[in-house]
Amino acid sequence: MKSILKRISNHQKKLVELKKNLMPIAILESLPQFQSESKNLASAVLNSEFGLIAEFKRRSPSRPSIHLDADITEIAENYKIMNAAGMSVLTNQRFFGGSLEDLQLAKSVSNLPILRKDFIVDPYQIFESKAYGADAILLIGAMLKKSEIEEFSKIAKDLGLEVLYEIHELAEIHKVEVEKIDLIGVNNRNLKTFEVDFNHSLELLKELPKHLPKISESGIDNQKTIKNLIDNGFDGVLVGEMLMTQNLQQT
Repeated sequence: MKSILKRISNHQKKLVELKKNLMPIAILESLPQFQSESKNLASAVLNSEFGLIAEFKRRSPSRPSIHLDADITEIAENYKIMNAAGMSVLTNQRFFGGSLEDLQLAKSVSNLPILRKDFIVDPYQIFESKAYGADAILLIGAMLKKSEIEEFSKIAKDLGLEVLYEIHELAEIHKVEVEKIDLIGVNNRNLKTFEVDFNHSLELLKELPKHLPKISESGIDNQKTIKNLIDNGFDGVLVGEMLMTQNLQQT
């Protein structure tokens, strides 16, 4: 059975080829947002108490229903009120129920730096991210070759976008040149079992470049865990399901 990342990668590559025909890069470059100046996510994380990157997602492969009818503009406003350092927007439709429209709407109501969280497999998606209002993109070490990470991070830099580089295993640290990324994230979830292991992440933390903002991602569901991660050396946390569930309970 194919891993979840392999299935997603195959789907993304087919989708990107279709998009290239429907909306070439030249059209993306002509969109108003493409010329805007990006906000600095890394700086926002380092200058906040908990470095909270609040995530918007309706569902995930590990949890098919989180908040399926969530209103992106309402939740973006809530994240701003709670003094999040930044906002992460899932734009993958098939596996997470997101869209580029979500990214646009979040950008229209929020002054937070916005991370486009998706599965980048082609340079086209980086131009797309800029055109739809992202300030930063996610690159996943387990999904990409070293040459792809180098190419994609350079394109992002050229477009004024920051890069959050995500790892699951120690070997993935060595696939990237640290000067080409802006933040490094450790995903707490095992992609094969979907189990969360914070101890594994804390072990990886010891090996991370000292000068980069370090973000703990996935499976964070209470304030005690957030405090423990920050106290042990992470600069920030990316939290989605806990916040989305809280918003669901309030509606």
